[in-house]
Amino acid sequence: MNLTGSLKTKVVIIGGGPAGLTAAIYAARALLEPIVIEGYFAGGQLTITTDVENYPGFAQPVQGPKLVSDMREQALRYGARFITQDVDSIDFSSRPFLLKTESSTIEAQSLIIATGAKAKMLGLDSETRLIGRGVSTCATCDGFFYKNKKVIVVGGGDAALEEASFLTRFADQVTIVHRRDTFRASKIMVSRAQANAKIKFAMDTVVEEILDRGQGVVSGIMLKNVKTGVQEERDCDGVFIAIGHEPNSKLFDGKLDLDPQGYIMTSAMDAKTSTAVEGVFACGDVQDPIYRQAVTAAASGCMAAIDAQHYLEYGSASSSSKRGPATESKSLLGSILGWLGKWRSPL
Repeated sequence: MNLTGSLKTKVVIIGGGPAGLTAAIYAARALLEPIVIEGYFAGGQLTITTDVENYPGFAQPVQGPKLVSDMREQALRYGARFITQDVDSIDFSSRPFLLKTESSTIEAQSLIIATGAKAKMLGLDSETRLIGRGVSTCATCDGFFYKNKKVIVVGGGDAALEEASFLTRFADQVTIVHRRDTFRASKIMVSRAQANAKIKFAMDTVVEEILDRGQGVVSGIMLKNVKTGVQEERDCDGVFIAIGHEPNSKLFDGKLDLDPQGYIMTSAMDAKTSTAVEGVFACGDVQDPIYRQAVTAAASGCMAAIDAQHYLEYGSASSSSKRGPATESKSLLGSILGWLGKWRSPL
């Protein structure tokens, strides 16, 4: 049931994927009574994932929607409250922060942003229909399912070539489809791909259609050469889209520091999840352009909740005098490593 009306809370969490739900579990267990604004399309990318085999604690594969549903139930059990609406506006100019949804106005002493990111897609109807049924956006997540099979990787940047190289651990053949005659990827990544006997190339080529041939799973692909206009149908067992990711950060443009790709920038010093606005924290894929895994999102959600808790208690997310011996030891270790680095001989 949605919360409505005027509300006040110690912490609001925006996002209902692994990062947001983990933050909710930790915040609720700390008696912060978090309000989670999970959005109309809650659950993140796990909701379009079938078998999840690399999340710790599951000896057998777990369905993505089931995993995220269980996380939500766990957060509810400890007292987290949910609003299944989108955030319409947010005001960081005054304290407490002011957030508005369709049917509620919320005053929050702190904020955790866990809005995630979405993979850029080709825009084909067949791509949408076959996502999780042979169409994937994550080789690390799904590569294992393609042992001794043929797969296509679409893209021309470092991410695409890295995904292709990774997939050769499993697949018999990996074909990189790129719309130009040269790659945007770094020279070293291109050289590695060209040296890999399992990797083939289809340059100046775009994907016209992903085929299932009535089977309900990917069985082939229709390609088109952009210079000659010639179409070609190829058999394949999987299609990996690797044309980039887009963080869900438009709501915070002009309010928080974003990198050129739109990812929220968090502090490399002090608390890792702190943003440019004191009391505002970010976790999960909206601030992670590298790992983009459910388990790393969950881990950063835990970090953000603990940082928010310390901010609410001490006015700072990272005071070594208040965060205990573990933080002091970490700081000492960092100092030692920094000192050693000065004396390390160049390789």
